[in-house]
Amino acid sequence: MVTKPAHERSTTHDVTNQAPPLAPYDACEDTALLEGLRREGAGWAEEDIRRLGFRAGSTEAQDWGDQANRHEPVLRTHDRYGNRVDEVEFHPSWHHLMRVAVAEGLAGAPWADDRPGAHVVRTAGGLVWGHTEAGHGCPTSMTYAAVPALRRQPELAKVYEPLLTGREYDPVLRVPTEKRGLLAGMGMTEKQGGSDVRTNTTAATPTAEPGVYTLRGHKWFTSAPMCDVFLVLAQAPGGLSCFLVPRVLPDGSRNTFRIQRLKDKLGNRSNASSEPEFDGTVAWLVGPEGQGVKTIIEMVNCTRLDCVMSSATLMRKTLVEAGHHARHRSAFGARLLEQPLMRNVLADLALESEAATTLTLRLAGAADRAVRGDAGESAFRRIATAVGKYWVTKRGPAFTAEALECLGGNGYVEESGMPRHYREAPLLSIWEGSGNVNALDVLRALSRESGAGDALFAELALAQGADARLDAAVTRLKGRLSEASETGARRLVEHMALTLQASLLVRHAPAPVADAFCATRLGGDWGHAFGTLPDGADLDAILERALPGGV
Repeated sequence: MVTKPAHERSTTHDVTNQAPPLAPYDACEDTALLEGLRREGAGWAEEDIRRLGFRAGSTEAQDWGDQANRHEPVLRTHDRYGNRVDEVEFHPSWHHLMRVAVAEGLAGAPWADDRPGAHVVRTAGGLVWGHTEAGHGCPTSMTYAAVPALRRQPELAKVYEPLLTGREYDPVLRVPTEKRGLLAGMGMTEKQGGSDVRTNTTAATPTAEPGVYTLRGHKWFTSAPMCDVFLVLAQAPGGLSCFLVPRVLPDGSRNTFRIQRLKDKLGNRSNASSEPEFDGTVAWLVGPEGQGVKTIIEMVNCTRLDCVMSSATLMRKTLVEAGHHARHRSAFGARLLEQPLMRNVLADLALESEAATTLTLRLAGAADRAVRGDAGESAFRRIATAVGKYWVTKRGPAFTAEALECLGGNGYVEESGMPRHYREAPLLSIWEGSGNVNALDVLRALSRESGAGDALFAELALAQGADARLDAAVTRLKGRLSEASETGARRLVEHMALTLQASLLVRHAPAPVADAFCATRLGGDWGHAFGTLPDGADLDAILERALPGGV
């Protein structure tokens, strides 16, 4: 008689029909991601991305993500002697995650890499390393985005860019130029304005030293307050301007950066978000006075791309979790993965996930080529990033909820990790401009940015004639542009996003994927919830491509 080990026995029952732990698994086992990496000119990094994906899915890294969220950051305003220090303490797991992310080039490293595709590599790295947890992606994203803004002030960029683009994580607060690597944050929004930064009241007063100002005011949502330097908007005599604020001054003294409190957020809880107060805070002007918004616009383009990337990552992670559960769980005499309706749900989620990943990598490719001087790609990036930011991040919450439901009650308990993903999902639509802000930005790009609309339709034309439903959608989209209005902005941008995603899938995905996406998202043969693909959809082919290990 075989006796089960003690940990597998219960006094009242045996534990059966439960899925085993997912980890270790390969977060890079994603066909759409690897194809996109090669297609966008970054195939030279495939070995590194595969290595990072395997590490992301390791039991160790998955545990880091769990622990960083269970042990949240703690604000310490004063030391034991009563001195103001304004430091945030993190669990060691946070530092492990950050150390890997920075070392793998997920912060500012691409700006120091001349190889075509370097920015695509960073995005692909985020798509796999993000399987660990999302919070630590905030400081790496802001560090990445700070570099092009800082270049508006070459003398500052000369000093700080080599440290922002380095691959060493050094979390101790000290004189920035004495460190091996730096992280950058941003302080834009205030209580009274939020996204309407022109209403900011933080004042910047020039000092006798050229380019040096002192700030007085308060910021409402400044994430990652443990960073070394911050890009901050404030009202100078010449208007709203951008400034670089160090936490520690060149003489080693602490700059005035009083953290009033950390935000008690719905999700993203491993990451500290704060309300800092400035009072005589030393700051250096970045770009001309009065051009603060123009200075940071490139930063916004970068962080918006990262919001799209993070939403696509969250979709992929929760799809993998749902597919793993369905493969191992049985009900009513068959595995869940074998049951037709569950297969429909998972296939529908797989379509959404592939469309998000494919668009993310296309946007990363546009960003990479725009940095290298491609005017057409720059115009496409300008409008398509705003379109993608609006739509992909909007799809995240519904997607994550459906993936959670695939696990049933198992998915509703914290131990599964799915509640953490669900709480994370709405954030990406809110940060870097809410849905309305991004939809209106698309209208602004169409009316004010030369060539933006033409660049979008040039991209769509690459798939012309391949699918009648896509051709009809492009025709309808052209008609809608003539009657575009603020009231209908969301509907217009949704149409743009679905048409753009469909065109990419028609060109690059297998026929079953492209056909099902066009039939449902463009052709209307779809319900109002995931799992409503038509009977003719090739579910086997879609799932075989999407799920690790196939079906």
